[in-house]
Order: sequence, then C-alpha cells, then structure tokens
Amino acid sequence: MLSKNQLKLIRQLEQAKHRRSQRLFVAEGPKVVGDLLRHGFRPQLLIATDDWQAQPGAPDSATTSLGGRGSAPGTQQPVARLSALTDVQRVTDEELRRASFLQHPQQVLALFPIPEETDVPEKPSQLTLALDGVQDPGNLGTIIRLADWFGIERIYCSRDTADCWNPKVVQATMGSIARVHINYCDLPGLLAKADVPVYGTLLDGENLYTQTLPADRGGIIVMGNEGKGLSPEVRQLVTHRLLIPCYHQGPDGPESLNVAIATAIVCAEFRRSGF
Repeated sequence: MLSKNQLKLIRQLEQAKHRRSQRLFVAEGPKVVGDLLRHGFRPQLLIATDDWQAQPGAPDSATTSLGGRGSAPGTQQPVARLSALTDVQRVTDEELRRASFLQHPQQVLALFPIPEETDVPEKPSQLTLALDGVQDPGNLGTIIRLADWFGIERIYCSRDTADCWNPKVVQATMGSIARVHINYCDLPGLLAKADVPVYGTLLDGENLYTQTLPADRGGIIVMGNEGKGLSPEVRQLVTHRLLIPCYHQGPDGPESLNVAIATAIVCAEFRRSGF
C-alpha cells in the first residue's frame, strides 16, 4: 500500500525545486523504467501493479543493477534480480492512478536518484548536440530520444533549457534518458573553447542539402529556442550556418519548423553524409 508520505513525495517531484532538493526524478511505464534499470539506475522506490509483475521480465525474471549508476549510458551493469530490491511495492490500479502524472498510467512508477553530471570534454571528438534555450519538455524529451537514435551520446544544454528530469521530459525520451549524457553549462563559454566546428540552423544559412559536411572531425550541432532561435551570444559563435529549406510555394507558408523535427532533419543529414 502506498503511504501518504510516499504519494506526497511523488507528486512534489513534478516541481523542479523539489527535484533539486530531493535529488530524485520520476519515471513511468515498463519501457522507461525497464531501460533505466537495465542501464544501472537503482530506484529509491518502485511501485507496480500485479499486471506489471506478472509480465516476463518483472520481479523474478527481470534484472537490474544494484550498484547504482556508475558507468556510461549504454553500458549495462552486473545484474541482480528485481526481487532483491528493498523498495518494490505492489499497488492497486487506483493507487497508481493517484500517483501517476500520466493520463493513462502504465503499470509501474519509480523514483530514481538524479545522477551526477559527467565532466564536459574540452574538445568533443564525436558529433554532439547543444540546446540553446529549448523550453518545451516534450521537445527536449524527443530530442534526447533522437540523439539516442542517431548515436549521439552527449547533449550540452544552456542553463535556461528545460530540466531534463521533468517527468514530461523523461516520459518523452522513452528510455533514452538512460543512454545519453546531458550537461547543463555556460553554453557560449563552452562553444568558444570547443575548437571544433559549430553548426547552427539560421535563416541566413546555406542550404543544408548542398553542403559538404566533414566526416573526420568532432562537431557540435546547436539548436535554438522554439520561438527566438539561437541567442545572439551563441549565434556569433556558429562557424557553419545551415538552412533547412522550405519548399512551400506561395506567401502563406509556415514560418518555422518545430525544433525537434528540425533536429531530426539535421542529424539525419549529418549521418547520411558519413559524419
């Protein structure tokens, strides 16, 4: 049975100030919770319905690390049975509904410690994403999922980008939050010292599809705020200005692309070119 204090704690974690003070975040659903468990995240609390526990991969057959998250995303830890976890609680569908942030709860909810951020490399050796003031949690979660899909292991975020541990962000990643390193930092300061090409999508950029994208160096793709685009400080640090061309004919076309869609297009073109 879920206690009042446990329920209160879960609901408080919708707010950033409580996530910061408790150093905890909420994950929901078999896919998201399962990916976090498989990649070394140890829950402080895990509540689940009978339906989840009856599935293949739950308590007596599922595996998870008990050593905490100590390795890079994408690296599975030594495993132990879920039944060895101390804070697994069986709840009713109604109890889960009261705790859940989803319109349709998905059998399992867990509280995980927020991991410490890894060190920021001074010179990225691989293709990397940077987000400049991306505010929408759904967009941020989708971008994290896209990074995972395109094999991008790290995202740099400006300090005014949405919190990646927001329950809406975690849910939108569909488990990719377990495999992608995310660093919040002074983004202009990082870009100024990066010593690698900095790519940004701008209205005065060159057609993305006609560019020769180098495949032998690290690089940073910067995506901007949903309404304002790149900030002036970041804009002046972009070394390769790119444009996703609009093929609509006529004066009444769309003004812009959703930032997550634009990120997918740019990442796909980089990977197609062999980057």
